[in-house]
Amino acid sequence: MEVMLKEGVLDAHGQTTEKALHSLGYAGVSNVTLGKCIEMDVESPDSAAAQTEVKGMAEKLLANPVVESYRFEVLPLGADGT
Repeated sequence: MEVMLKEGVLDAHGQTTEKALHSLGYAGVSNVTLGKCIEMDVESPDSAAAQTEVKGMAEKLLANPVVESYRFEVLPLGADGT
């Protein structure tokens, strides 16, 4: 799952990181935005149920829907468990 601030929300951490990159000599860097990447294994009877569970997790805990957007992808585990 990828969680990012919504368009127009001030990303103070991103701005601080951008300034630090400039001070290190990376003058061509702009519009730095930081977010969260969350990976998890979810046991569920099928893909649709997993989608519903992950959406619920995002809306209740993993993302703040007021200021953040999120997207996720449900991938089936392979036969070897990966």
